[in-house]
Amino acid sequence: MGQEIASREYVDAQDFTKRLRAETRLVTGLYKDKRFETFDTPMGGAEVEAWLVDDNWLPAPENDAFLKKLDEPLATHELAQFNFELNLDPHPLPGGLPKLKQQIEALWARCAEAADTLALKPLMIGMPPTLIQDMLSLDTMTPSNRYRALNERVMELRGKPTRVDISRREGLELAQSHLMLEAACTSLQTHMTVNPGEEARMYNAAQIAAAPVVAVSANSPFLYGRRLWEETRIPAFEQAIGMDSFRGRDGTRVGRVTFGANWLRESFLELFLENLDGHEALLPIIEEAEPERLRHFKLQNGTLWRWNRPILGGDCHGTPHLRIENRVTPAGPTAADMVANAAFFIGLTRYLAGLDTPPEAAMDFGTARDNFYACARRGLGARISWGDDAPQDVQRMIHDRLADQACSGLAAAGVPEREAAAVLEPIRGRAMSGLNGAAWQRNWINCHGRDFQGLVAAYYERQQKGRPVHTWRI
Repeated sequence: MGQEIASREYVDAQDFTKRLRAETRLVTGLYKDKRFETFDTPMGGAEVEAWLVDDNWLPAPENDAFLKKLDEPLATHELAQFNFELNLDPHPLPGGLPKLKQQIEALWARCAEAADTLALKPLMIGMPPTLIQDMLSLDTMTPSNRYRALNERVMELRGKPTRVDISRREGLELAQSHLMLEAACTSLQTHMTVNPGEEARMYNAAQIAAAPVVAVSANSPFLYGRRLWEETRIPAFEQAIGMDSFRGRDGTRVGRVTFGANWLRESFLELFLENLDGHEALLPIIEEAEPERLRHFKLQNGTLWRWNRPILGGDCHGTPHLRIENRVTPAGPTAADMVANAAFFIGLTRYLAGLDTPPEAAMDFGTARDNFYACARRGLGARISWGDDAPQDVQRMIHDRLADQACSGLAAAGVPEREAAAVLEPIRGRAMSGLNGAAWQRNWINCHGRDFQGLVAAYYERQQKGRPVHTWRI
C-alpha cells in the first residue's frame, strides 16, 4: 500500500497539487539530464501478500500479534488485520530466481512457526474461499493513518457507496461504504528494472504479456461463497476503489485501478504526467520534506494501482532507477509457483520487448486490454487475439510458444538456460494439464461439494509440502 503518512490532519489539496507539480518538474529534469541508472544485468524482486487463518480455516484478524512474534524486518502490515506482506530482496536475474524461491521458502517456514504459537496458520492465496463479507469492515482495518485517510478520501470523492457487480457464473452484487474489499485481493507483485530508453518497449510488452500471465497464474475463483472469475482479484480490486478519473482516446473510462489508456510512446514520463493531470489526489497530505525527496510524487503514484505500475526508485539526491511493478498475479499456491509466475512475466516481457518489430505495432491497445480481462475471467480457458492472428486458445499458446519465448527472454537477460527451464517448469506443467490454482480449487469443490473450510484445509496441506499446483491431487 506504499509509504505511511505522519498525520491525517494536514490535508490541503491545492498545496499538494502545487508540490506534486514541482516534484514532477524535477522528475522531468531527471529525464532531461539522463540521470537514471543503467543496469548491465537486469534486477528482479518481489512482494508477497498473505493471510492468517485460524483452526477453523477462517481469516483471523491477528496481524499485529503475528508480526510482533515473527520479528522480521522484511514482513509488514497490510490493509486488513487478516493480512501481512513479505518484501523480498532484489537480485540480478542470473541466479536471482532460485534465490527468490529460497528466500520465500525460508521466510514462509518462519511465518508458519510464528503463527503456530498463536494457533494460526499463514496462507498464500489470491482470495481465501472462507472469507465472509462481514469480516471486511473498518473494524478490521489495520490501524494506520494512510489507510484511514485513504478510505475517508475515497468515500468523500465518490459521495455514495461503492457498488460491486461481478458478473460471471454465480454473480456478486453489493454496496459498501468502505474500500475494504481491496483487502480481499492478495497478490504477488513482481519488480523488474528497466533501463532508460527502453521504457516504452518494455512497458508495452508487459501490457501484452499480462493476459497470458494472469491466465496461467489465476488462483482466485471464489469470493464470499460465490464462484466468479478465475482471477476475481481483478474486478474486485478495480471496483473496491471504483473511481473513474478520465476517458481514454477510445472513450474508455480510466479508473484508479486500471489496465491503462494507451500504448506508451517514449517513456514512463507520460504516465507520471498522467498522474499529475489525469488523476485527482487521493491523499493530499503535505509532507514537510525537501522537494528532491519526491514524497508527494511517490504518494500520488502509490495511490494509482495500474496493473503494470511504473516505479521511480530513489530520489533526486542519488542515482534513481526505473522499474515495472507487475500486479496481475495472485499470491500462491507455493513458492515454486510464484517464482514461476514472476519468471514467466519477466521472460515473456523481455522477449516481446526485444523483437525487431514492436508487437504493439500489430496489436491495437484495446485488443491487449480485452485479452487481459478475458484471461482474468476464464483463466486457461480463454481465447485471445495475438497480433494479426485469429483468436487462439491461451493454454495452447503458452504450451506451444509462450513458455519457450519466456525462456528465451530470460536467457537474453543472462539467465542460464538450465536455470530458466527449471524455474519455468510449473508454467509448462500448468499449460500441459490445464491445472492452475483456480482450476484446482474448482475441481476440489466439484469433487467434494461446497465445503470451503475443507477446501482451504486441503489447499494449505498441499501448500506446506511445496510442490507446484499442477502436481496436486484432488
